[in-house]
Amino acid sequence: MESAMQDLKLLALNKPKGYLVTRSDDLGRKTVYDLLPAWAFSEGWMPIGRLDLESRGLLLFTREGKIGDALTKPGNCTKVYEIWVRGHVTQEHVAQALRGVESPHGVLKALEVEKISTGGAKTKLRVVIDEGKNRHIRRLFGALKDPKFGTSLKVLALERVRIGGFGLDIDVGKWRYLTAEEEKMLLKNLD
Repeated sequence: MESAMQDLKLLALNKPKGYLVTRSDDLGRKTVYDLLPAWAFSEGWMPIGRLDLESRGLLLFTREGKIGDALTKPGNCTKVYEIWVRGHVTQEHVAQALRGVESPHGVLKALEVEKISTGGAKTKLRVVIDEGKNRHIRRLFGALKDPKFGTSLKVLALERVRIGGFGLDIDVGKWRYLTAEEEKMLLKNLD
């Protein structure tokens, strides 16, 4: 069994809010490595991409740099998020997000935006992107204005639920290896 585990190239963590995606923090804050076995740190398992402190959801780790590069290369792999936005999200907002908005970090846009539900002055969306600039989704929606109040939309909660063909199926704060089949499915279209 042990040798079979050596062959696995990816592990997945369901990151809770309040954990930094970093190997160590000068301020002593909690990192994702606090949720993983000690060997994940010592054997050099690295996160593929990022989720900011307040975000939660699917985070993959690998020891192979080329897998990390392939999965984070723009256009290579879609990522699906479920977000709650403060403000009333209109069809025009959705159209703008799909067209893209200029930002100091380049053009930010989504491939798909689907309204899932609304509650009071909040809207739940499913958002698909295939690149991940720093705080991409928060900045994208922050660049859109609420027509009624003229204020920026604000992402209140963000959870990554899928990377490529791999969907989040792990309890919050838990991790597991991807199976060989899941790895193959995730990596099959990558150069």
